[in-house]
Amino acid sequence: MSLIRTLLRPAAYVTSLRVSRQLGVFLRAHQRTREVQECLLRELIERHRQTDFGRDHGFDRIRTYEDFRSAVPIRSYEEMLPYMQRVLEGHTTAVLPPGESVRMFAMTSGTTGKPKYIPATSRFIATIRRGWNTWGLQALNDHPKAWLRRIVQISSPMNETYSPTGVPCGAISGLLAATQKRIVRGMYVVPGALSGIDDPVVKYYAILRCSIGRDVAIVITANPSSTIKLIETGQQHAERLIRDIADGTLQPPGDLGAHVRKALRLRANPSLARRLQASVERDGMLLPRHFWNLAFLGNWTGGTLKLYLRRVRELFGDVPIRDIGLLASEGRFTVPLVDGTPAGVAEILDSFLEFIPAQERQSASPPALRAHELEVGQEYFLVVSNWAGLWRYNLDDRVRVVDHVGQSPVLEFLSRGLHTANITGEKITEHQVVEAMRLASARSGAAVNRFTVQGVFDRTPHYELRLERLTDGQSELLARSLDEALSVLNIEYHSKRSSGRLGPIRPVLLRQEELEHEEVRKIRDRRGRSEQYKHQYLLTDVKTAES
Repeated sequence: MSLIRTLLRPAAYVTSLRVSRQLGVFLRAHQRTREVQECLLRELIERHRQTDFGRDHGFDRIRTYEDFRSAVPIRSYEEMLPYMQRVLEGHTTAVLPPGESVRMFAMTSGTTGKPKYIPATSRFIATIRRGWNTWGLQALNDHPKAWLRRIVQISSPMNETYSPTGVPCGAISGLLAATQKRIVRGMYVVPGALSGIDDPVVKYYAILRCSIGRDVAIVITANPSSTIKLIETGQQHAERLIRDIADGTLQPPGDLGAHVRKALRLRANPSLARRLQASVERDGMLLPRHFWNLAFLGNWTGGTLKLYLRRVRELFGDVPIRDIGLLASEGRFTVPLVDGTPAGVAEILDSFLEFIPAQERQSASPPALRAHELEVGQEYFLVVSNWAGLWRYNLDDRVRVVDHVGQSPVLEFLSRGLHTANITGEKITEHQVVEAMRLASARSGAAVNRFTVQGVFDRTPHYELRLERLTDGQSELLARSLDEALSVLNIEYHSKRSSGRLGPIRPVLLRQEELEHEEVRKIRDRRGRSEQYKHQYLLTDVKTAES
């Protein structure tokens, strides 16, 4: 054990006792899910009676869940927008209790392309931090070799822009990292200044340069594509990186910015550079095992992102992966407790959760079930009320119940929104397309991370598979395999294909990196963040043959 780890043990022990108590409270709560959720709902309503939203919806008359359900309809962010806009302009009591200030607005992309602004108060931030503490302590209990070792966290800044009243707007992960307890913050090896670098190649290069040579045990980022890009950037610029390590410099392939450079303190390490050079010559490329001894990775693994896991394995080998859970700018909603699954137990302490049965999603007044009422194997859309001023807010995330912990559901994220394409009644979902591609890739031997599928209305309607980096023969085989896999996963698709109402999937080969350039353009146009952007594999608008 290093001297630093030895010196930090007493403080870490005290911190772990407090977090362990939080973990115990969390685990015990699931034995009485209904009671915990009803107490939370009463507290939320009581604290928000004097808000504009509370007065408009008669919170002073609400006594039961049935009262709440009758008084507050399920709504989208667009329907909450008049209240949120007033908060953004400084009228915080539109949805927040009197006396509560907004520390920042968590920004996330909206369905219309305009960003959503979620007010983050001290109370809301504390709930997010508690969820991370619960997740982190359980992961450390399962991976004790990570204890008191370094962490690489890839995040975005909390101050990408400012509200009309000067409140920072950006990524809540940036605020959490900047305000962590000193002992935890000391474990991070990525300086906060790097989060604001706009050029992704420069950012990933700088993160890797600051991380190589440190005793890193954990790499945490939301999207596994960021972890992949981090290592691939090092591979593409290995000679430059090794030279920087030898010289104690940072010369990325682009402009770093004087303010960032001023915040960095780097040392020359020629012996490490020589070892890395020898490893590259031996293995033909730079790999994480050449410079890190990782205990586990933390990132999303569900929904469409499972397609990236094959590449993660190629780079990281058999390093365990712990999904970070269903969390968004609007809050944390699950906590995964084991490795190797995207499923996590519902976070019932900080958000009042309701669930719309998937088959009722498009109903004018959809019914809603509570957390203790869900059935294993069924799919639902998530509705939340919490300390961010959100009330029966349709998060529009589709989840499947895979198990129970006590009275609480264990939820697997499937897809964002309906994400359903339909030409002749087949109603294929993005989740089905991603799963079918996983099966098709394994069957055909063609490794595919990025692609799009889109319906084409023609004399014989069909779906188009757009992809790159394959030969004509490979793409034809992959398209046939994808067609067969979809027929297994979707009985309506099988029926339409068997009857000739749908034609076979047709591959369309694109220029190399065309899809990646398209993603970069979308992120730029929507003022989004690469860590938050999720590639859309299934395009739900239908093309015509002429378009």
